[in-house]
Amino acid sequence: MTAFALAGDARESAGGSGRAAPQVLAGVRKTVLGVEDVLLENGRGPAVPARRAFAAAVIANPWLGTDPTADLGDEVFAIAPVLARGLTDRLIDALGGPERIEAFGKAAIVGTAGEIEHAGALIHTPYFGNLMRDFLDGDSIICFADARAEAGEALVVPMWHKRHVATRSHYQTVCARVADAPHAGEIVVIAAASTGPRPHARIGDRSTDPVVNAAQHLESDLSW
Repeated sequence: MTAFALAGDARESAGGSGRAAPQVLAGVRKTVLGVEDVLLENGRGPAVPARRAFAAAVIANPWLGTDPTADLGDEVFAIAPVLARGLTDRLIDALGGPERIEAFGKAAIVGTAGEIEHAGALIHTPYFGNLMRDFLDGDSIICFADARAEAGEALVVPMWHKRHVATRSHYQTVCARVADAPHAGEIVVIAAASTGPRPHARIGDRSTDPVVNAAQHLESDLSW
């Protein structure tokens, strides 16, 4: 049973402290999984078709109505690891295991009553990012997107290689959308992954690029 499966059922206090268990604090209203298989590009299929997926959790914004100077740390510590575990579990199930996942990314959308910092707080700390990286067996920095939006708006989530950031073939995106979220007082937290590169990737690799800089082009007219 995943952490999300417990979210609506756990009622015990954590360690007898009187605080609700992390599963309760996570306040997950719903989860959404989106999967796409990239079969054709420009009329031809890639040698190995890639599967891209996003997993999203819709949660109540735990900081709604708090002062802009409020410390966000306690809620991050309690909620972010639960989200990291639940979302990566869903990606692993959808994509066939961490060994099949080659690229990853993360994102969050805060509702209109919240701060953009509330979205960032749940994905830009080690309590989410480090755990997501470990669960998916990566070591790269995880690229990201965050935004404030009304319910149903889509967010393009960027991804790159989970081990080799300079590998341009794995620079790609997946479009994530939850039809009825975020409500004004909610946050949508998203983890995304792909089993392979873009179709027909052929623009080289940053690690083998020639040196290119502005000084080389000072004699050229680059204006539009």
